[in-house]
Formats: sequence, C-alpha cells, structure tokens
Amino acid sequence: MDEQKDYTELMKKFNRYKMESLVGIFVGYAAYYIVRNNFIFSTPYLKEELQLSTTEIGLLSSCMLITYGLSKGFMSVLADKSNPKYFMALGLVLCILVNILMGFSTSFYIFVALVILLGLCQGMGVGPSIITVGHWFSRSQRGRASTTWNISHNLGGGLVSPIVGAALAWLGTEHWRIAAYIVPAVIALLCTGVVLKLVKRRPVEEGFPPVEELTHEDSVTEKLLKNAQEKPKDMSAWQIFYNYVFKNDNSWYLVLIDVFTYMVRFGMITWIPLYLLTVKGLSREEMGVSFMLFEWAAIPSTLVAGWLVDKYFKGKVMLLPLACLIVVFLCVFGYMQSSSVFAITIFATITGCLIYIPQSMVAVQAMEVIPSFALGSAVGLRGFMSYLVGSSMGTTLFGFVVDRFGWDSGFYLIMCGAVLCMTFCYLSHRGVQKIYGTQK
Repeated sequence: MDEQKDYTELMKKFNRYKMESLVGIFVGYAAYYIVRNNFIFSTPYLKEELQLSTTEIGLLSSCMLITYGLSKGFMSVLADKSNPKYFMALGLVLCILVNILMGFSTSFYIFVALVILLGLCQGMGVGPSIITVGHWFSRSQRGRASTTWNISHNLGGGLVSPIVGAALAWLGTEHWRIAAYIVPAVIALLCTGVVLKLVKRRPVEEGFPPVEELTHEDSVTEKLLKNAQEKPKDMSAWQIFYNYVFKNDNSWYLVLIDVFTYMVRFGMITWIPLYLLTVKGLSREEMGVSFMLFEWAAIPSTLVAGWLVDKYFKGKVMLLPLACLIVVFLCVFGYMQSSSVFAITIFATITGCLIYIPQSMVAVQAMEVIPSFALGSAVGLRGFMSYLVGSSMGTTLFGFVVDRFGWDSGFYLIMCGAVLCMTFCYLSHRGVQKIYGTQK
C-alpha cells in the first residue's frame, strides 16, 4: 500500500515537473524569436538612418543566418553536457544584451559584428528544448510535446509585429530603436525568468528514474548502449557526436529530410512576394494574405500532426510527413500553374500548412533513433546542414535557376526537393523498424 502511494506521489511530481519544463521551453524559445525577428522589422528604419543599400541590408541578414546555422550545430553539441535550464537562459540573456547594443549602434560595421554575435547566441535555444522533451516525455507523448514546443517559434515570430508596432505607435517613429530593440529585449528578459523558474534538469538529476523506466517503454538509448564499450558520462561531447550521431545512418536520414524540407520551405516563403507581385500580378494586399497564411497555417496543422502521431503513428512517425509531402508536391505544381488569386492563395496556404510537419516530425523521429544523451548533438548537425545547405538551395540555387531557365524551372527544382525528402522519410521509417525489430 505504501509502495503504491509512494509511486503515485512520484508520478504526480514527475508529471508536474514535466509540464512545467514544457511550458518553460515554449516560452523561452518564443522569446528567442522575439529578439531575432525584431531585426527584420527594423531594417527599413536602419536602411534610411544609416543610408544603407539593399545589398548591405541583405548582407546583415545573411551574416545572422549563416552564423545561426553554424552556432546551432556547435551549441547543441555543448548542450548535451550542460544544464538545459541555465544553457537556454544564458543564450537568451546574451541575445537581450546584443539587442540593447543594437539600440545604441550607429555604424554599419558595428551592426555586422552584432548580428554575427546575435546569430551565435541564437544557437543556444534549440538544443536544450529538444533535450528537455527527449528526457521528460515518453515515446507515446513525444509527438504532442515536440509539436507543441515547435509552434513556439511561429508564435514568437508572429508576436514581433504587434510588439514593435504597438511600441512605435506609443513612442513615435523617432524612437524606433527603443521600439525595435529595447522593448522586445525587456519582454524577452521577463521570459528568461519563466525559463529559470520552470525548466528542470534531466529527470535523473532531479531524483527520478529515466522516463523509460517509469513508463515501461522501449528505449533506443538502452538498445544502443547494450553492447557499448564506454558509458556516455565517460565520453567527451565530441566522442558522443562522432559515435552516436555522425556514424549513425539514421541520423543522416533525418539530416537530409531537414535539408530538403528547408529547401522547399525557403524556396516558397522567400519568393512569395516577388513571384506573386511580378509574375502572377497580385496586389500587395493579396500577396500579404498569401504570405501570412503560409506561416500561420502551420500552427494548427503542427498541433494536429502531434496528436495524430501519438495516437496512430507510434513507431511509424515518418509515414505522416511522407503523406504530407505528396500533397505539398501537388500544391507546388498547382501554385505554379494557377492564375486565380483564390487558387494561388489556397495552394500557398496548404503548402505552408503541411511543409512544417516533416520539420516538426524530424524532432520526434530523432528521439526514436538517437539516444537521449546525444539529442543535442543530433539537432546541432541537422541545424547546421539545414540552414547552410537547405536554405541555400531554396534561395541562392532557386534564384540562379530562375535567372537561367525561368520561374517554372525554379518550382520544378522545389518539387524535386519534395521527392527527395519523401525518399529519406521512407528510409528513416525503415531504420526505426530495424531498431525496434518490427521490419518485415
């Protein structure tokens, strides 16, 4: 009787810590985007005040994107050996400090240095988040937990416009630096307090057994460590990365899914304004609606996808994005061929609704094929490759193809990316079946 009571109390405390941690990383990661996307909203004022060219504004954005991709890789490897709470909070505080410095900077070259520093600090947010979900949530709950966390970046990015807009309306455009940099920094500082209050260390460090023991579920960590010569606590971050991520075929399948997902995503969202205005002849208002719906449609679809995976696709996570990518392929073709404003908007919305599902499901699948102590390293490699390779194919390569062969060829390139993404989804699905002994 006492044992049953102790177990009930243990699970009650565990579930409370688990949900508090999820809320903490959700708020924290949304805050990372508040002090990242605010830079985009400041560029018109920055261009006018510093008399910058469009090329120089593009250079600033590229510096942050490239540095973020590099940092996401390096920082997520370090996160495997760090306390998620303090690691995430430290990165957020550093982003806040960089934003404050931006509010007082008047030199283009100082801004170059600051956006590089901002990109570096931004890489400290994703690793602790994935580690927290992987350690606190069981296999049957990770779909909902991961997708719930994943929409925090849509929410955080979407909040930038009303935050900066309200600050500009209150302070006036002459104080645009305070509105664009200082106000978001203050809000992010409040969110840092939430991270420190709610996010917990790993369950074992909080006095609990591993989540697999509590839920009596199979664990990829147990399966991979069964014949391991060396325990993770005795290995360096580099050894963990090399042995359990770099040499892991299943890890590379996920990397390539992310790469081609980012190719399709950036290939669509980056070119919506130019393509719809200059080729399809839409008005700015009509284009704005398509652009907004592409991003915001991802929020409900991602949440629904998490529920579906936990309910119907346990152990078969990648079958859902595989089905979504077939629809994305057809919608990209329809988007390219349509002349009706309504049809173009619908195809853009469905593409945005579904293309984020492979991206969010990769995080869930990683917990199926990567041991929990290497999740940060795995997300680091994916982040590095997706931003440096995937986004480049959707922007630079797409632009090159369009200049040489026309817009239709650019979208055929995107459709090829969707097919390759489907291929690696299937290979990843087969990899999970092999690990858990369900391959037929």
